[in-house]
Amino acid sequence: MTGTASNTAPGRVYLVGSGAGAPDLLTLRAARLLERADVVFHDALVHPEVLALATRAEHVPVGKRCGRLSTAQHFISKRLVDAARRHAVVVRLKGGDPMLFGRAQEEIDALQAAGIAVEVVPGVSAAFAASADLLQSLTARGVSRSVVFLTPRVGDGEQDHDWARPACAADTAVLYMAGRQSGRIADGLIRAGLPATTPVVLVENASLSDRRILPARLDGLEAAARRLGDGPALMLIGAVYEAVAAAAESAARLAYDVA
Repeated sequence: MTGTASNTAPGRVYLVGSGAGAPDLLTLRAARLLERADVVFHDALVHPEVLALATRAEHVPVGKRCGRLSTAQHFISKRLVDAARRHAVVVRLKGGDPMLFGRAQEEIDALQAAGIAVEVVPGVSAAFAASADLLQSLTARGVSRSVVFLTPRVGDGEQDHDWARPACAADTAVLYMAGRQSGRIADGLIRAGLPATTPVVLVENASLSDRRILPARLDGLEAAARRLGDGPALMLIGAVYEAVAAAAESAARLAYDVA
C-alpha cells in the first residue's frame, strides 16, 4: 500500500539523478528511494531497469526529447507539488545529474514556494561517463587545468547566448545537447578563434554497451556527426583528446592503404 501525506504534513520530493544511462551506475541512495517511492515522475531516457526498481510506485513519464512533443516545465512542477500533497515519497527521476542542465532549479523553487520539502540525490553526469568510456581524463597536468560544461541550445522564449566564448576560454569544453548542431558549432568555434585542427570527440549513449565514439577534428565535426544515431550525444573538445583523434586518423589511413 502506498504512503499518504496528510494535509498538515505533505510528503517529500526527491530530485534523483539516474546517471548517464547504465543502470548499474545508479547510486545506492537513489536505488533505495526508488524502492520506497509512491510515485515516480521520470525523464524519457531513464533506463527501464532503473524504473523497474520502483516496484510499488506509479510511473509517470514527463520526459523531454529535442524536437519531440514534451511536457511543459510549469506543468511538471505543478504535478510534483500536487503529488507531494497526496503521497509521502515522490521521486522526480532525471537523466544524468539533476543539477546540470536538468532544470532542477525551477522544480526546487516551485516546491519550496509551495512549502514542500525537497532533497537532491546526485547522479553520474554524461561528461564523466563519456570520459570513462574514452579512458581520457577531462583534465591533464600541463594540458588542461580548466573545464567548462555548456549547451548551445536555446529554449523557447530565451535569448541566444555567447556559448562560443567560454568554450574557447577553457582548456576542455563539454557541450551538452549539441550533436545535432555540429556544423553550426564548428563554424562558431573556428570564428571565435579555435584552430580547425582542434580535437573533438562525439560520444553517443555514454556508459551503455551500444555507445559510439566518433573522434574528429573541428573542421570534420559536421561529417562525424552525420554518423550519429538517435541516442543522446555529448561533444568533448580540447587538446586532451589529441591522442584519441590521432589514433582515429591513423586507423583511417591504415584502412585506406589496405583497401
